[in-house]
Order: sequence, then C-alpha cells, then structure tokens
Amino acid sequence: MPAQKKGFAVCLRNGGFATSLEVRKLYPFINDADAEANNLIRVVDESGEDYLYPARLFRKLALPSDIQRALRMAS
Repeated sequence: MPAQKKGFAVCLRNGGFATSLEVRKLYPFINDADAEANNLIRVVDESGEDYLYPARLFRKLALPSDIQRALRMAS
C-alpha cells in the first residue's frame, strides 16, 4: 500500500532543522505507524520529500476537508 498523506501539521519549532522546517508553516504529514510508535512524524518538508522528524516539533491539525483539498492543490 502506498504512503498516504493524512492531513496537515503546523511546525511549532525547528530546533536543529532550520534549513528544512519553517516555524508556523503547515506541512502535509503521511501516516506512518512505525514512526509514531517512536515519537516521530513523517512530513513533506521544504525539499518536497518526506522525512521523519521528532513529533514534538509539530502539532497535527484537524482541518475541514474543503480546506485540506485547497491546501493540497496549492502544493
């Protein structure tokens, strides 16, 4: 099964990842149960690729589906 973008998360801090992450920016995240079990989150960062980051750097957001669609179209 291919990885699925699940929603969006806001970057709360970027300590150690300033090149890859912007604070207060929304990032698409991808469901990854193994990562979550290790307190990590898989996000599509500034490079356009998905990478694992400490989950404490982000807060997942519950956005209405029409806003999620609009954000995906913009990326």
